[in-house]
Amino acid sequence: MPILDDLMDPQKTPLHDAHARLNAKIVDFHGWLMPIHYTSIVQEHEAVRTNAGLFDVSHMGEFLVYGSEATLFINKLVTNDVTKIDDKQCMYTPMCIEEGGIVDDLIVYRHSRDHYMLVVNASNIEKDFDWVNSIKKKYLDEVKKYRDSLSEKDLVIRNVSDKTSLIALQGPASKEILPKITDEDVSQIKRFHFAEDIGIGDAKTVVSRTGYTGEDGFEIYLPSELAHEVWDKIMDAGKEHGIMPCGLGARDTLRLESALMLYGNDIDEKTTPLEAPLTWTVKLDKNDFIGKEALLKQKNAGVKKKLVGFELTEKGIPRSGYELAADSEKIGYVTSGTYSPTLKKSIGLGYVKTPKAVEGTEIEVIIRDKPVKAKTVKIPFYKRV
Repeated sequence: MPILDDLMDPQKTPLHDAHARLNAKIVDFHGWLMPIHYTSIVQEHEAVRTNAGLFDVSHMGEFLVYGSEATLFINKLVTNDVTKIDDKQCMYTPMCIEEGGIVDDLIVYRHSRDHYMLVVNASNIEKDFDWVNSIKKKYLDEVKKYRDSLSEKDLVIRNVSDKTSLIALQGPASKEILPKITDEDVSQIKRFHFAEDIGIGDAKTVVSRTGYTGEDGFEIYLPSELAHEVWDKIMDAGKEHGIMPCGLGARDTLRLESALMLYGNDIDEKTTPLEAPLTWTVKLDKNDFIGKEALLKQKNAGVKKKLVGFELTEKGIPRSGYELAADSEKIGYVTSGTYSPTLKKSIGLGYVKTPKAVEGTEIEVIIRDKPVKAKTVKIPFYKRV
């Protein structure tokens, strides 16, 4: 029997017509019709590494959390410590189930102590919204035990994904392109900080110095009805800088070179932040949070598997699900793999038994039943910012 998602037509972002005009190759990505590429993945990848690329990532999800309990609630929800960030600052963090597995990885934007935005993965919007609201109920039940005057306004969560578009301008030229069309000098925004009410044409936007490519860049949140106007203005401003529209194909190769996690491949509810290279996002010294007990127990016992980077030393391309072996013994599996346009070699991420997670370990990737030689290497494979 088909599941409900199979019966639903794929959704279109507000920029779908722009992609069609640019002759993009469109595919169904987790229920969204999204551009994979316009010219070629390699050309778009190289444009971001050398000049600039523009991505439509409006399929991502945005939740607003506000009220007097917002800060304490979010700190209960996620593994990182949001009390450590200031207004107009953002933070990367997983949120976990009680057993320590990762529900999703997200960016927390702090507008003020009582007002936040959570940006979640497109494939997880409904799941995450249900999860956050289930934790909200438990949280409020606990708070009511010692606070009599609690009202509905003290913790409000809204899913504004359908009203919000997200455009990502990435690459070294982005800091020259975007200030041409904004009413404030956005080049002064620091990494993992943001500015509000930035005017681009008729749109009032939130502009953050963030991205998913390993390059400098900006992510621009704006009302969906103005997405076309802003997209066109950025493309026009970027012409002299060699800007290219970029699809999800280049986004994936760029993020993989930078060893940025892809939910559903590299992390999921069966993996923990301590097994992935996300230990730095887990603040076990803060007050109780969902999954803390399990993660503390795992830290003390030691993890049995770790996510590592590897590069092939023989011809081949690793793909998600391929077996990893050493000395004719299965030691793990590939989570992400590609041919790196920047490094000119095949690279991948995968989980291996902890003793095999040492940098420089010789391993094999089983490709079409044939062992192909590889070795574990330091990640990220590529780093600029």
